[in-house]
Amino acid sequence: MAGEGSVNTAFHWRGALWLACAMTLAACGKDKPAAQAPPVAEVSVITVALRDVPIVYDFVGQTQSSQQVEIRARVNGFLDQRVYTEGAVVKAGQTMFIMDQKPFAAALDAANAELAQQVARLKTANADLARVRPLAERNALSQRDLDDATGKQQAAAAAVEAARANVTNARLNLGYTTIKSPVNGVSSFAKKQPGSYIDPSNGLLTYVAKLDPMWVNFSLSENEVLSARTEQDSGALKFPGQGAFDVVIVLADGSQFPHHGRITFADAAFNAETGTYMIRAEVSNPEGTLRPGQFVRVKLHGAERTKAIAVPQEAIIQGPRGQQVWVVGPDNKAQQRVVEAGQWTGDNWIVSSGLKAGERVAVSGTLRLAPGAPVRPVEAAAGQKAPAAAASGTAAASRPQPQPQAAAGAGGKP
Repeated sequence: MAGEGSVNTAFHWRGALWLACAMTLAACGKDKPAAQAPPVAEVSVITVALRDVPIVYDFVGQTQSSQQVEIRARVNGFLDQRVYTEGAVVKAGQTMFIMDQKPFAAALDAANAELAQQVARLKTANADLARVRPLAERNALSQRDLDDATGKQQAAAAAVEAARANVTNARLNLGYTTIKSPVNGVSSFAKKQPGSYIDPSNGLLTYVAKLDPMWVNFSLSENEVLSARTEQDSGALKFPGQGAFDVVIVLADGSQFPHHGRITFADAAFNAETGTYMIRAEVSNPEGTLRPGQFVRVKLHGAERTKAIAVPQEAIIQGPRGQQVWVVGPDNKAQQRVVEAGQWTGDNWIVSSGLKAGERVAVSGTLRLAPGAPVRPVEAAAGQKAPAAAASGTAAASRPQPQPQAAAGAGGKP
């Protein structure tokens, strides 16, 4: 009986399975509903055009004091005091070191005594000459006596001048024992401590670096210089007259230094070791924020790329074939286009190849697009960032640099 129940149960399950298969096949035999076409995607587009696009050149620079002075001892002797605070800002004329003054004061006293002695001898020689001259005129004394008296008087006068020069020298040496800063600036640590003997071989005591203005040095490679020169000759690049770039300094934390600078110097030749061309900018630093030796970003504003095509950053897509954009054709269908994006200026990429003026490029809604798919293009709103709004942008990602002559202020071709 138990066996018969098992057989009946298996039969019922098989029957149910066959019935389900038959129903499925019957449903498959019915006509399927027609697939609905996907909705037309709405995308925001811009119409590209040739225009002069402001560009910003970006460099790594290093600050340098516009006047770094070595504070050295000018006389030999023992260092008596250090009277400045190491690392503090010092003023021009502020005393920094004092050397032992006693030997120099004694030398000045000796020089003054020698001068007094020579002055007394001159007085005697003048008196002798005054007596001899009238007697020689009356032939009471020989001409030789007059010549001897005149020679003694002149020798005494010369001795007085020599003694007076010794006094001046001794007074200078005594003054040199008080060592002062010649410029306003920030001081370095003391290289010699009180009690040290100072002579010409170890006379360097410290440094004082002037902070205002500050120099910022940066370099251009030879390839960058040649590339920019070629583009300027062809008219593709335009630099400000007389190399009047607006120099903006960006600090290590990304903040912008409040004072702008200008280019004041370009080296006369390339560095033979590095193959680079050094440029110097000068920037006001009244608060002393910049210190010598800092690494900063240097951004040069004022150049323009003429008759260029620029598209917003969001329009550029990095694909397997490189940089691409979605182009909406006259038939309102989207197609992918490989482009070559050169400089990144502001919120826009400058496209050097792959686009023509008058074409429409999708700037939003591109994630829903497929090649050949119909779209409903909508011109970007006036408030949306456009290619021309690049005047205050960030640096170029891949940049040809301005030619040295323009950057240095020469303004013309080499």
